[in-house]
Amino acid sequence: MRMYDIIIKKRNGEELTKEEIQYFVKGYTEGSIPDYQAAALLMSIYFKGMNKKETAELTIAMVNSGDAVDLSEINGIKVDKHSTGGVGDKISLIVVPLVASLGIPVAKMSGRGLGHTGGTIDKLEAIDGFKTEYTKDEFINNVNKYKMAISGQSGNLVPADKKLYALRDVTATIDSIPLIASSVMSKKIASGADCIVLDVKVGSGAFMKSVEEAVELAETMVEIGKSLKRRTVAIVTDMNQPLGHEVGNSNEIIEAIDVLKGKGSEDETEVALTIAAYMAILGGAYEEFEEAYSALREIIESGKAIDKLKHLIKIQGGDPEIVDNTDRLPRAKYHIEVKSEYEGFITSINAENIGISAMLLGAGRKTKEDKIDFSAGISLKKKVGDRTAIGETLCILHTNLGDTAEAEQIAQCAYNIGNIQKKIDRYVYRIIQ
Repeated sequence: MRMYDIIIKKRNGEELTKEEIQYFVKGYTEGSIPDYQAAALLMSIYFKGMNKKETAELTIAMVNSGDAVDLSEINGIKVDKHSTGGVGDKISLIVVPLVASLGIPVAKMSGRGLGHTGGTIDKLEAIDGFKTEYTKDEFINNVNKYKMAISGQSGNLVPADKKLYALRDVTATIDSIPLIASSVMSKKIASGADCIVLDVKVGSGAFMKSVEEAVELAETMVEIGKSLKRRTVAIVTDMNQPLGHEVGNSNEIIEAIDVLKGKGSEDETEVALTIAAYMAILGGAYEEFEEAYSALREIIESGKAIDKLKHLIKIQGGDPEIVDNTDRLPRAKYHIEVKSEYEGFITSINAENIGISAMLLGAGRKTKEDKIDFSAGISLKKKVGDRTAIGETLCILHTNLGDTAEAEQIAQCAYNIGNIQKKIDRYVYRIIQ
């Protein structure tokens, strides 16, 4: 078998066999297939696509490229969730303690962010002492004992995805549905959960810019889950502006606390409760969505959810006092207000630009070696539909850097102001199961 022939076959739009896909993934992971040939195949897949069978086989080959986590020692139905990525997306911080409050074991394996703001693990490390690296036995013990644990992914979990994602990032092949689907699902399958809820973002701050693309990606991932005997639900949610009002690591911890105290914004509260409700259904606590949604809202109102977050922080070595005193989280030295230059209504906010601005302030990484400033971020004072006058504050930039000119300009340009009031009143577009 030759890589050359596999490239030609896919370039011509033909279906690759299981053996050809395995040959490619194994060879590229081990280093016998060079970057230039792997890049050629990725570009061929980008233009010619893959059918459902090929995408499932690619996912399986990637899972088999490294270690898979065996969570069979955890009692009950294990649930996990994954987001395709957005700006201000702190949903994992909310749903893990919320769903665990129902007695459902939540075995959450998360990654770090590259670009924009940090990933879930980065956000949690803003909490002094919070431990994110666990052995398999420690992780299983925490889920069995406390019904929840959040851990970074092991070093050898789906190594094929790490290599392929880095190559996709520099060859303009990121936004390919079969490549995104296999990347996401390989990590979730290898992480060992029985059930998976996927948060598929759509809009200016997401990979998928249109609802049609997002639905296609969601359907592809649900099909992969079903084919590999994992109960999977995908929820298509809005990312045409940042989620909530806070972007950045400490900022997002504070806003997650607000949601669990019942003080969160409408958009992030609805998205979090919807995702948590489907996790509760897959975990066997409820049969109907409305019942699960209502029960979870009551858990927040009763104070049980915020108590569970305190417990999560404590058992993972962090400082639980931050829940009642968020000043204990890292705080930036400088706070720069970005002012409106026009009068009117906020008609749109480019979420990606807000994310880039936050990264330039220190909240994210340009490269994997970059160190994140947990205190850096952006507070949105105006969102879509809000009225603004000239000189009013649109957002506040938080940073320890002296030069913020580029970040200020990008944040300013993220806001569009017009004469017609527009409101985003739909945060969940589709449920695919």
